[in-house]
Amino acid sequence: MIHYITGGERSGKSSYAQNLALSLSSSPKYIATSRIWDEDHQKRIDRHKDDRDKRWTSVEEEKFLSGVIEENEVVVIDCVTLWLTNFFVDCKNDTELSLQQAKEELNKLFSVKAEIIIISNEIGMGVHAQTEVGRKFTELQGWVNQYIAQHADTAVLMVSGLPLKLK
Repeated sequence: MIHYITGGERSGKSSYAQNLALSLSSSPKYIATSRIWDEDHQKRIDRHKDDRDKRWTSVEEEKFLSGVIEENEVVVIDCVTLWLTNFFVDCKNDTELSLQQAKEELNKLFSVKAEIIIISNEIGMGVHAQTEVGRKFTELQGWVNQYIAQHADTAVLMVSGLPLKLK
């Protein structure tokens, strides 16, 4: 089953996802998709780690998510935006190639028989990107979010810490 959770920055997505995972399993897995870009980003990652206790197994995987999920596991993937950034950077900001590679991996992910909770961001709801590369990434993120939402069994939009059930 695929659970999709999206929203803005600091909207409560991670807390909601973690609570959902713990309601489904006493030993969920957390897959962190981020590369560490700078000291501030490392602090943010450390804060997320501190939110989880010993019941959690943490795995870091930048791109190939389907390869680190076992059948029947409960998994939180945090987050699509950082995961997609890895494709975008590796593809030298080529939107079409990034989209193709991301969809290929998502299709593998969707075939895994597990409870998968996917966290993403609605970056297109914020300030209009000032740079061309920022606008390209915003479009890519929107297309990938739509693709995930279409395949998800449930979808939730987080706003101010409150879940709005979309599907």
